[in-house]
Amino acid sequence: MLKRILLIVILFQLSACSELQQVINQLPNGGLTNDQIGLGLKEALNNGITNQVSTLQVKDGFFKNELVKILLPEELQKVDKALRTIGLSSVADEGLKVLNRAAEDAVGEAIPIFVSAVKGMTFNDVKGILLGNDVAATTFLQGQTSNELYQKFNPIIKNSFQKVGADKIWSDLITKYNSLPLTKDVNPDLTDYVTGEALKGVFKMVEIEEKDIRTKISSRTSDLLKRVFALQDNK
Repeated sequence: MLKRILLIVILFQLSACSELQQVINQLPNGGLTNDQIGLGLKEALNNGITNQVSTLQVKDGFFKNELVKILLPEELQKVDKALRTIGLSSVADEGLKVLNRAAEDAVGEAIPIFVSAVKGMTFNDVKGILLGNDVAATTFLQGQTSNELYQKFNPIIKNSFQKVGADKIWSDLITKYNSLPLTKDVNPDLTDYVTGEALKGVFKMVEIEEKDIRTKISSRTSDLLKRVFALQDNK
């Protein structure tokens, strides 16, 4: 155990790929080349994209997934509660559905952006992810893609709202709420809010797949994944 810990400490300190490979060869299930290690990590990330993110772009991909379902922004939670209290649950449900449909429309833009980020990974990126925590790959993707994803998602969500008449739905919903006695008028920026919530949902699903591959051997669906993640098992 002590020898293993010392090897990992050395691994973090090395910067040259040749030195890194020499250390990896000494670890259990080693003998993998740098290219193989890189391919294994990229396969894991692509699995997360294919297996999880793609499920969000279908109808109800957000709306019926309790892990990522987009709810009203905090300042409007009282709107939802008030409408349901006076028997307008159908209006409240329609408002929520519109938010989630917009996210479902936009999420397809994430896949090619993720694929590009994965292709551009350096071996140092791979090394940090392999020996990082259970969400190191997800954190990497967030850092590399969040800004671009926001720019792609935002106009699509805005157009989605317009396409389904969300402006009218939300106008009706908020007007009804604002007409109630003892309420304070609200007017949130829903496009920005839903864009942010959609991004959270996308990364949540990638995180789920990453954790499964790291912690469940049964989720390592190829020989390469098994061999590469055996290295992190022994860190």
